[in-house]
This record gives sequence, structure tokens and C-alpha cells, in this order.
Amino acid sequence: MLARKTLRLNSVQLKTIARSLSSVPSPFATLPEKQHATEQFKEYLTTTYINNSHLKSDSKEWFKVYDPATNKVITQVPQSTDAELDSAIQAAADAFELFKEVSIIKRLDLVFNYIEILKKNKEKLASLIVLEQGKAYSDAIADVIRGIQCAEHATTVVKETEGVSLEISNGIESKVIREPIGVTGSIMPFNFPVMIMLWTIPYIIATGNTTVIKPSELCPGSGALLAELAAEAGVPKGVINIVHGKHATVEKLSTDPRISAVTFVGGNNAGKAVYANATKHHKRVKVNLGAKNHVVVLPDVEKDVLLKGIVSGAFSSTGQVCLSTDVLFLVKEANRFIPDIIERVKALKVRPGFEDGDFGPVVTKESLQRLHDIIEDAEAKGAEILVDGRNPEVPGGYENGYFIGATLLKGIRPGMRAYDEELFGPIFGIVEVETLDHTIDIINKNPFGNSVAIFTRDGVAANKFVKKINIGQVGINSSIPIGIAQHGFTSNKASFLGDLHFYGPSAFKFFTQPKTVITSWRGYSEN
Repeated sequence: MLARKTLRLNSVQLKTIARSLSSVPSPFATLPEKQHATEQFKEYLTTTYINNSHLKSDSKEWFKVYDPATNKVITQVPQSTDAELDSAIQAAADAFELFKEVSIIKRLDLVFNYIEILKKNKEKLASLIVLEQGKAYSDAIADVIRGIQCAEHATTVVKETEGVSLEISNGIESKVIREPIGVTGSIMPFNFPVMIMLWTIPYIIATGNTTVIKPSELCPGSGALLAELAAEAGVPKGVINIVHGKHATVEKLSTDPRISAVTFVGGNNAGKAVYANATKHHKRVKVNLGAKNHVVVLPDVEKDVLLKGIVSGAFSSTGQVCLSTDVLFLVKEANRFIPDIIERVKALKVRPGFEDGDFGPVVTKESLQRLHDIIEDAEAKGAEILVDGRNPEVPGGYENGYFIGATLLKGIRPGMRAYDEELFGPIFGIVEVETLDHTIDIINKNPFGNSVAIFTRDGVAANKFVKKINIGQVGINSSIPIGIAQHGFTSNKASFLGDLHFYGPSAFKFFTQPKTVITSWRGYSEN
């Protein structure tokens, strides 16, 4: 294990933290795994995490978090106070001055340590995801594994950040090196509370930066647990810090002059505000926004391939995925698959995340109501409900959970919320179309560019689709074409703001900045 390097705050900062926050034990040590919240469930504390310590906030404003399967309060999230936000940012700023001097080999050791500890705690992380966010346990495990794959890619830091040098004349060398950028502020979403956090943390450690992270207030625990595991791996104090809250916290991370870069994954309005604020304050920014993902089906498709693709595309993680299938275009005779699609969708089971089912509840009661409203809007405007998932029976004492079954609509069109909005639930709609070219035109005119897919056995048609479609991530017989860790996330159009994407090679460029050094030894004696 790498010897841990102690980072110290000055006495003024120590007094500020001591006055405003109380150190507490880890809230995760006694938290039961693979259990939903019942009447006997004891609420756990959502902690602020600064300088490798769990701290109880002094906030007077707290937001309740519910187990989506039972509607029982499991924890409360503080709106971090101004003093707490300042303390976290200052801790990260002070830590950066020391951590940037730690050799790349030692930082690489830290990442390797972190990966091993993440793997050992995979089930604990997945259990926390299910409890706070609601997704099926198998999807939660996949969430963690995908994040670990990004951490593994961060170990390529030596290759990805190596400098280049050239002797441009006798005795004169030009060299470009990459250095850490500084403190990063990150605002995280609820739908992948571990994976998306690991789009940043391992790369920050590897590149010698520090960070202040705001997890989603809907599922806050993953952030503090991931930070705790980083400390266990030997990551020094102040490198990874966790704060909480809503607008005030986002505003602080987007504008504070001690923060050099900002990352955001989430909704459109908040993301646009973060981008505008951060760029106005001269920060490097990357923002992943909303989506409207389409899947095109040609008549020659293999039926089983299509049906498996529909299930994974529309219902993985309860459809709360930024690459989830919203609209299924059936080209010409591909509409013959509608009865098979109906049968497959009807067979899907919604169950609590820790029980055997195809997917779990949605994240909040408000999300559930929104999905009901979308279905009602579609029906009122002429869409046909082929499979109605509203008000499913979920036995076992889960009558108060936020459950909606798999839902299939037909004949959705512009002007319906089901067509115009990102659904973020276990719903998708069918649209029958005449030609592939017409479908390509419809998709290209959509403002979003997160993902798209085509199902066919025709390689020529698939190649044409890839060439003509203006979407950042394309699947051929693959409904969720998310890039592997080594390639990164490559959404475009209104789904992304910035120049450098999340994880993959772009991450190393985002978290470092180039410096050019010109060296001349002309005129110096060889002696």
C-alpha cells in the first residue's frame, strides 16, 4: 500500500471547519445490504465529506430521501451552508498545491489501490444504489462495474498525458507537457450515482487534481461512500470532497474562483445555466444534457435480436437512462413485429430492486406522476395504448412504492409529450414509417444527439444509416450504444455542451492543460 501523504490546512481554516461541522462515524458501516426500508428502518445520516472525514452539516434546510420501493424516508440531505461549501473548496484548493507535486507513479498506485477496493465493495455500492435510486440490483451492479471500467482506464494516465519534445535547431528544444488543471467542481445526476461519479474521480486522482462533488439530492450516499473508499485506498486529505444541496451549491461550484473546471450531467435547464455561469467565470466546462433516442427497425431484422434489443433499450434501469429508447420507428413491413413486441412487453415484471424482476420503481413520486401525465396526454391526443403499465400490482407490502409497469404506445406524433419529451421511464412509442430516408431526416432534425440505433441484417443499409445520421453514438443491432471506457461518451448537438467529453481519452485532456517549454543552450561552453 502506498504510504499516505498528509495534507494540512492552516489554523484559520481548521477553526472554520471545527466550528461549523462535527466529525461523525461512517454512516455506511452499519447500513444493511440488500434490504428495502420497512417501518423498522433507521434513517442514516447523509454526511458532508471534507479532508477524508465524515461530517454532520449545520444546515437548517434538509431534503427527505425515500426508498422508491416503499416510500419510507431513509435519509435527509442537507443544503450545505456557505461556510461548509467554502471549507470544502478551500480544502480542495490547499490539497491541490501538494497533490500536484505527487509523482505520477505514486498517483497511479493510488488508482490501482482504488480499483481493488471498489471491486471488494461492489455489493455495498450496488445495495446503496437500489435503496436510494430504486433500480434493479442487477442494473445497480452493472452501474458499479461500468464505473470500475472507467477507473481501470484511468490507469493509462502515463501514456495519455505524456509530453512531446523536438530539437528544433542545434541546441534548441521545444517541449509540450501536460499539467493538472486544479480544483474541479462536479454536479452529478441521480440515474447512475456510481458510474457517473467514476467518470471523474479516478481521472482526477490520476492526473493530480482535486475535486468538490455534489451528488444528486435524490441519491446522495454514493458520493460519500466513494470518497471514503478513496481514502481507504490512500488518497490524501482534501483530494475528494463531497457537499450537498440544490441551486445554491450548483451556483457556488459554477462560479467560485478557486475552481478551475466544472462537470455536469443532468437536465437541460440546469445544465445550460451551469455552462453559461462557468464559462462566464472563465472555467473549463463539459455538460451532458437531455436526449431523445430513436431506434429504427428494418423489415429484414431477426425477430429475437429485435425483441432483446427493445427490452434492454427501453427498460434497463427502469428506462431512466440518457440512452434509453423513446421512439421505435418501424419501416414498412417491420410493423408485422407489433404483436410480438406487445407480447414481450406484457411479460416484463416490475418488482422492488432487491427482488427478482425485470426492472424496479422510478426514483420519485413526482417522476411517477409525470409518466402517468405523459400517458394520459398521448391517449387524449389520439395515441393507442398497446400495453398500459399504470398501477401495477406489486405484492409483498410495496403498495406505496413508485411503480409503473412496462408501457407501449402506438401512433405518437409531434405535439404529444410522449414524442416531444425525454421520457425517463419504462415507456416507449411506436411510429410506423415508409422509408429509411424519411426516418433519417426525422432523427437528424431532432435537436438532441445522444444516441440512435438501427436493427437490420442489411450491411449496406446499416452503413448508409451510419454515414447519414448526425448523432454522436450509433448502434447497429445494439439499442444502447454507449462507448467503452477507452473510447469515451461522444454525444453531440443539444445533448452536449463543451469541447472535451466524459471519460475516455478526452478526460485526460479535460483534467490537464498543456505547457510549452522552449530550451536553448546556445552560447554555453561545453565545459
